[in-house]
Amino acid sequence: MNKLRTVIIEDEAPARDLVKAYIKTNEHIELVGECQDGFNGVKTIMETKPDLIFLDIQMPKLTGFEMIELLDEVPEIIFTTAYDQYAIKAFELSAVDYLMKPFSRDRFNEAVQKVLSRLESRVEPEAKERIVNKNIEEFTNLKKDSVEQIERLFVKTGTKIDVVPVETIVKIEAQDDYVEIHTATNKYLKNDTMNYLEKVLPKKTFNRVHRSHIINLNHINKIEKYGKESYVVILKDGSTVNVSKSRIKELKNQLGI
Repeated sequence: MNKLRTVIIEDEAPARDLVKAYIKTNEHIELVGECQDGFNGVKTIMETKPDLIFLDIQMPKLTGFEMIELLDEVPEIIFTTAYDQYAIKAFELSAVDYLMKPFSRDRFNEAVQKVLSRLESRVEPEAKERIVNKNIEEFTNLKKDSVEQIERLFVKTGTKIDVVPVETIVKIEAQDDYVEIHTATNKYLKNDTMNYLEKVLPKKTFNRVHRSHIINLNHINKIEKYGKESYVVILKDGSTVNVSKSRIKELKNQLGI
């Protein structure tokens, strides 16, 4: 196998230098670019088309996750970060590995070997899903409230990029492998998971009332009961969302009713 053409995207120079030092001692990697922010990272990836990127998550202006959303073709990813609360999201994005700073040369080489193994085996979608689930299981000790809550979502449609502030979201609905984000004026399809959005949307404002629906509590008009144990939320825009039996109690507690 040829060397892995690799790009480092990291805003801190010492962290970039560490990865570069490790790369020099690894015979499987060729460094083809380095960037200190996500915007230049997107440009460099489009120009160099690397096999692998070492990607920091917390960067100014554009996070590592937001940067990935802007790519048409995503290379293999090894995340490098000082925070463990992003691990689940990273593995949901099919990251090969998640290196916690500071990491050793041995841990670095182990991650590179995972990339080589994945490329050599040309993992099928079903097998890749099993790998993702296995990686997530390794981080099941993460506390739900340790996940950083977001203030915006990036949605890419063709060459257009929309920034959706979370306070403008009315509801979110699951649509196969995507989610449909509803605001008062627009709808957006985004390749994301309901599980992830449930974790990162502000807890005081949003509630997952059904496995297929998340709603903004500020847009509730009323809650009505129909049948013996069923409830429906009527939003201010007139739309309705069913509330599952297992979630009505949580919703009432959140609303203080």
